Order: sequence, then C-alpha cells, then structure tokens
Amino acid sequence: MNSPHEELRVIISGGGTGGHIFPAVSIANAVRALRPDAKILFVGAEGRMEMQRVPAAGYEIKGLPICGFDRKNLLKNVKVLYKIWKSQCMARQIIKDFHPQVAVGVGGYASGPTLNKAASMGIPCLIQEQNSYAGVTNKLLAKKARKICVAYEGMERFFPADKILLTGNPVRQALLDSNATREEALHTFGLSPAKKTVLLVGGSLGARTINESVIQHLKEIEASGLQFIWQTGKYYSQSISQQLQEKGQPKNLIVTDFINDMAAAYKAADLVISRAGASSISEFCLIGKPVILVPSPNVAEDHQTKNAMALVRRNAALFVSDANAPQQLISLAIETVKNENQLSTLHENILKMALPDSAAIIAKEVIALAENAS
Repeated sequence: MNSPHEELRVIISGGGTGGHIFPAVSIANAVRALRPDAKILFVGAEGRMEMQRVPAAGYEIKGLPICGFDRKNLLKNVKVLYKIWKSQCMARQIIKDFHPQVAVGVGGYASGPTLNKAASMGIPCLIQEQNSYAGVTNKLLAKKARKICVAYEGMERFFPADKILLTGNPVRQALLDSNATREEALHTFGLSPAKKTVLLVGGSLGARTINESVIQHLKEIEASGLQFIWQTGKYYSQSISQQLQEKGQPKNLIVTDFINDMAAAYKAADLVISRAGASSISEFCLIGKPVILVPSPNVAEDHQTKNAMALVRRNAALFVSDANAPQQLISLAIETVKNENQLSTLHENILKMALPDSAAIIAKEVIALAENAS
C-alpha cells in the first residue's frame, strides 16, 4: 500500500479532439490541486491536436504513432496494424520508464495501447467516457478498467454496472470562473445590451452545415432585429469572407474565425447554436444556456445525435438535423430567441442536467486508485 505522502505518478492518455483534451487537462489540473506533488505524464497520438494543446496547458506529453482503421480501404490497414503494434511497444516502454501508480484514459486512439499495456502490467486503470454512446476504445478497455466515469445515465448498456460512477464531464474552468456581466460581454463584441443575441459555433474546426445555414439566410438575419455572433472556424473563414463580400454582410452579424474568450461569448448569448459534442453539452448544462443542437453526422456511431436526444427528451434543448439545418435552423433560432417562455424553460431544464465538480470527483477516484495500488 502506498503512503499518501509518497510521490503520486499518473499517466493520462487519449485525445484527437478538443472534446477529449479539455476533460483530460481538467482532470490533471484537479489532481494537481489535491496533490501538488503529483507527477503527471500525458500520452497522445502523433500529429493530433493534443501534441500542441497539452504542452500549452503546462504538461509533458509523449506521442504514439497510432491511428484509426481505414474502413474504406482495407489494404491500408496493414500499416495501421503495424502502427498499433509499435504503439503498444512504445507504451510499454513509457510505462516502464515513468512507473505510474494509476493510468487514466479519456478516449481517442492513444488511450487504447496505453491503458491495455498499463492493465497488463498490473497498474489500476480509470476510463472517462464523455458521450451518451460509448466509444469503441472505451468499450474494449472497460473489462480491464477498475473505474468507469460517465456523464450520462443508462451506461450499463455498455459497461459493467459495478464499475460505473456518474460524474459528468469536466469542462473548461474559465467558463465557470467568469465574473463578466452580460453587458460587459456584449461590449467586448461591440454589441448592444438592448437586443437579443444568437451565438453560432461549430466546434474548434467549424461546421460546414451551420455556416451554410447562415450564408443562405443573410436577409432573414438582417431583418430579424437580433444580433448574431458567428464563429466560422479557421478552415472555412477565407471562403466565407469572399461570399460575404459578394452578398453583403449584415451589420448585425459579427463574424470571426475563432473565439478566444468563450466565457464572454456564452455570457453575451441568449441562445446558442452548436454541434452536439459531449464537452460542449456539458458546458451548456453547467451554465444553463438555451441551445439548438445540430449533431455532426461525421462521427463514430452517430454519437452526437444520441447526446442531443438525451437533452431533447427532457425538453432541455432543441434539435435540428444536419440535413434540415440549411432550410430550418435560422428561422427556428429567430423564433426561439424571441420567445421568453421557451428560453426560460430551456434554461431551467438544461440546468437540471448539470453535474458540477466533475474534475474534482474524478481526481479523487484517480488518487484513491493510486493509493490502494499494491
């Protein structure tokens, strides 16, 4: 049994998208808050977002050459199998060198080989599943994990019930710590406190369908009497600038490729339009923000639609399918944001789904596993 005062060593693995990286960093920060002496090492996938984001958050990261299976071209998977084998070997060496007492997986390619190896070497493992529909990697790792932290009820469909802990998803702390008023937040965007505001975000890379919905309805936006903040995503910003030059940009439409201060953007907004990633949904629940969800169809097992429906069933969010968004999204947003009763119902119902203090609860489980490791 490790003494609580012995140095704590934790490996955290996973990534691929902001939705995996934000929770991973939040868990690391929460472990550090409880145990400032903790040594924390991240393991990610080479060439993916975590290789920049994790060092920017102040943590060391090692990269594995892992990637996903190519479902369209099966011959390419010979290379994938080699990369998995190589990643397993590298993960084993990383674990031997670092001597962790506990390993945490947050989903994404790299968590597979890392947690597999950790479990086979007798290191207790905890996995965190952000979505309402479990990912392939986590389903495979569940048998070996000691604890499985989830954000939605009903996850016994995927995991052994005795290992499940309903913790919610850790979110970006800055969103919860913001003391700015709605007026101050609107002022940072040069907007009027007298008008209702709609925020459109498509995730860190942008969302083509949400962008198309705006471009096709510029006249309705202009005539709405509302204000719009539109994050296009860097990938789409150049083509959108050109289209706005040709068609004319409404004065009540603020356009940016990326919003650095999401806390201010959320505070300014009366209604948000967003993809249905698990991290985003957890943020909307905690801040009680009315939202129209447009799930991305380009994700494994259509899990964003399942995330969205968990809220829609409780009248805690509105839903527009990706296919219908170009026709329906903007008119629904204009109608919704002008309906005070509906906004307040959505606000109250989504707040009820919030699970606060997720990162701290998970961190305590991580530390307990490490301290009980023989």
